[in-house]
Order: sequence, then C-alpha cells, then structure tokens
Amino acid sequence: MSESSTSTSTSTPVVVVTGANGFVGARTCAALVERGASVRAVVRRPGTAPALPGVAERVGEFTDPAFAADVVDGATAVVTTVHPMGSDRGTQERIGVEGTSTLARAARDAGVGRLVHVSTAAVYDRSPSVGDVDEASALVGEDGGDYGVTKRDTDAALGRVDGITRVLVRPPAILGPGETSVWNTLRPAAVRDQPEARRTTPGATFAWVHVEDLAAFLADVATGRVADATDPERGPVAGECTPVNLAAEPAATRDYHETVTSAVGVEPEWAEGPAWTGRIVADRARGWGWTPRVDLAGALAELGEGLRDGGARSADEA
Repeated sequence: MSESSTSTSTSTPVVVVTGANGFVGARTCAALVERGASVRAVVRRPGTAPALPGVAERVGEFTDPAFAADVVDGATAVVTTVHPMGSDRGTQERIGVEGTSTLARAARDAGVGRLVHVSTAAVYDRSPSVGDVDEASALVGEDGGDYGVTKRDTDAALGRVDGITRVLVRPPAILGPGETSVWNTLRPAAVRDQPEARRTTPGATFAWVHVEDLAAFLADVATGRVADATDPERGPVAGECTPVNLAAEPAATRDYHETVTSAVGVEPEWAEGPAWTGRIVADRARGWGWTPRVDLAGALAELGEGLRDGGARSADEA
C-alpha cells in the first residue's frame, strides 16, 4: 500500500472478523491469513468458520456486550461484515445499528487500534439527477429504503464512538461467486425465475467491486498496511471516523444484465426513464494504495461461467 505500516507490523496482528462464514467475511479471513494475521472468526453456528491456519472460531452474538468484550480483548483490529439485509427494519436496527455500536464500544474500551466496518454505497443519495458520488456526497433520506437507511444510521452511530480509529468502507454491488452472493447468485436466480426481474434501464450505472479486491482492502487496512494519516486522502485519520468508497471501473446495468440473462437463458427487457448515471468515486481508496485486480471483463466472465454451471440459486435454496 502507499504508506509505511502502523505499529501493528511489529507483532502479529490479531483481527476479529464478524460474519466470518459469510460471503465477504470468509474472504476477508483468508486475506488476513495471507498477511500473517491471527484471526478470531465470529460466527453464530459452531463449525462454520473458515478452516484456515491461524483462524480461531469464536461462537457467539457480538450484540451481547459480554461476548463482545471477551472476543475483542487483546485484539489489534476488528472487521465488521454483518448486516441482516432483507430482514425487517427492527432486526436491521437491532443487529446493524445497535449491535455494531456495541462491538465498537467494546473494542474502544479494550484498546483496539482500528475498527473497519463494511458499510455500503447504498448510504448515498443516487437519484437520477445526482452526478458522481464521493465521500462528501449527500446521504439517503428516510425514503432510502430499510437497508440504505439502517446502514446510514450504523455509520452515524460508529461516528459517535470516540477513542478508536474507525474506517467506513463503502462498496457498491459486490461481484464474486458464493451461495449467498446477491449479485452472482440471488439476483440472477430472480432474473431466471421472475419475469419482472428481467426488466431494467440499460444506461443506468452499475457500480461494482469484486469480493477479492474488497477483502484485500479490508485486510490491508486492518493489519496496518495502510498507515494512519492526518489527511483522509492518504489514509485513516487516527482517532477519527473516515469513510472510503471502493468501486472498480465504470459499468452500465446493460453490462451486468446481458451477462445474467444470457447465462440463465432468458431474454432481457429494457425500460426507459430517468436513472442514476454517475460514478462512485474511489479516488480516496486509490490514494491509500488500493488498486483493484479484477477488471469488468474478468468479473462478468466469471459470473457468466458460474451461472451456466448452475450457480443461480433461489433465496430459499440459499
């Protein structure tokens, strides 16, 4: 990455990862192991953490203050990947907003150096009239949907947890294979099975990042490969809460939709009307030394091949 490592490089980083058996969490654990970290993999069901050297499974609910305090004790960083997307509003608030804040306060009280939170670009207002979106752009209002609003509120709650360096990583659509992948598995299944899901605006922006590039960034920040900085364009500001967007090269909805419909054997339907056509600006992440390795052609080829091999599963099946 772009700057020298923080003090965590002088000893083995100990990183807590919530949702360690999930789509993003499992890959983050692997990226951390590659960087020599010791990982405490937080899961709810025994035997579901990644079976990797250096990964210790910790079963429990991070929403429980006692468990949170125990699991972060002696850690150097925490990576939070859990948000119950698709659950009712109350569940998203309880786990996402309140639970993540509970873990953050426990980490702060334990002297953990960094908390790296997987937020989302869905916290931004991306109405048709809005252009490019950077970290200073307006956030969604109360009409932004349960997911966008509760993720926005989680970010705000973490902003109030002083005394620890917090990094809010905001990816858009996350591509990559996995049974619980929204964009590689669940959304394609809907396109295959539901005629209404085959209709989209072709010129709308499809902002995306590959899961491996996201995991690499999370691991680099958590292990101190990205040093603290006084300027947020250079790195996380020590003791502050710094948002950072993560997005790969530009794409349009047509690119994604044509790949999916072709692979699952249905015809796309194109709609007309206003749509957001801006970019998720990721200059800050690149200033921290991040360079995505997976390009659009590679990501779509992987997506299409996986779907032709039967990778699209319904939400019930997943």
